[in-house]
Amino acid sequence: MPVVQSQVTIPVPVEVAFAVSQTTGEARLRWDPFIRRQYFVDGAEVPAPGVRTLTVHRLGFRMVSEYVSYNPPTNVGMKMVTGSWFFERLGGGWRFAPAPNDPTSTIATWKYNFACRPRWLAPVAEWIGERVLQRDIDRRLEGFARGCADPDVLRAI
Repeated sequence: MPVVQSQVTIPVPVEVAFAVSQTTGEARLRWDPFIRRQYFVDGAEVPAPGVRTLTVHRLGFRMVSEYVSYNPPTNVGMKMVTGSWFFERLGGGWRFAPAPNDPTSTIATWKYNFACRPRWLAPVAEWIGERVLQRDIDRRLEGFARGCADPDVLRAI
């Protein structure tokens, strides 16, 4: 199963980085270039394992995902429940750790894994998917780093 990963060091404590990663509404839209809309479904109001979200990608793709782990301030894991026809599986995890030489900074590591369908097309689709998702995760992490310095986002947490 293909995996894409990106990492950045940002000059905020782990707790702040984690909180920014979990922003919703306007604060989230300020930093996350991936989404057009995102909200909890099934009446949930806060993230937790088993809670589902609906995400609408900037190009209109829709996905329902579910938290499989939620461990503030160190990590979050999610998996796709329903989504675009070409993904058989899609999962992601975000990890936050203090920078080794500066405990006031955070190393944020985001990782996605996926499988494409139909199986006969998967080798080509996954090769393309690795490149597209790598670009998306890199852009998303750059936006996240900007969000960690954005006064409006920081006020929202």
